[in-house]
Amino acid sequence: MYRKEILRTVARRLSSLNAAPTSNLQPSQNAETAIAQPSSPLDLYDCFKVRNSFTMRDLFNARVYWGHKEGLRNPWMKPYIFGTRLGTDIIDLEQTVPLLSDALNFTAHIAYRGGIILFITRTPQHIQLVEKTALRCGEYAHCRHWAGGIFTNSEKQFRTVIRLPDLCIFLSAQGPSFKRHIAIRDAAKMGVPTIAICDTNVNPTVVTYPVPGNDDTMDAMELYCHLFETAILRGKEKRKAEES
Repeated sequence: MYRKEILRTVARRLSSLNAAPTSNLQPSQNAETAIAQPSSPLDLYDCFKVRNSFTMRDLFNARVYWGHKEGLRNPWMKPYIFGTRLGTDIIDLEQTVPLLSDALNFTAHIAYRGGIILFITRTPQHIQLVEKTALRCGEYAHCRHWAGGIFTNSEKQFRTVIRLPDLCIFLSAQGPSFKRHIAIRDAAKMGVPTIAICDTNVNPTVVTYPVPGNDDTMDAMELYCHLFETAILRGKEKRKAEES
């Protein structure tokens, strides 16, 4: 009884704050629904249907679970590792699925709002794939040497005021010297959200949406590019449909 009284009180306060008409549910049911709702609007519902664009079986077939040798493990990646097989770390796909879903959902929201999305990688064998993916979805890619200050000192670099990207997607969080990509640090300094595929030898800190997964094999990279391209196009298509 005491719990029901609390729920009724919360329901009355919510109804006084919301101008929208209430449903036919009882006050206790309305309150339980309101309390269960997440605080972030990105978690309310999947309006772009990107969370259903892949399954754990798809990740398994693309060998997203395959990490590096145990001796190369970054300590910050330990929570995302399922175990070790023949000296090689195996990534926990049960954690990869929700993290990748959140990253795709956020990407679709950025595309829906007309944001600039920048794909970044320094892996030579993936450059052509990443650049073609960015071209197909009407966005941008940077797959060459990253000069320091592109984000943090852009006025001197380009001799004018430029607009920074609204989202950076790192298909590999590593730079050429097997350290974290400099652009991840610079984006964090400038408040630019980042999504990064983090292998077991990568430091996932500072990344806004880290996605534990294999960043070396072509099968995994093709899957990532396909999923992000799909999320971007769905966001743009929904915005175009609402404007027409």
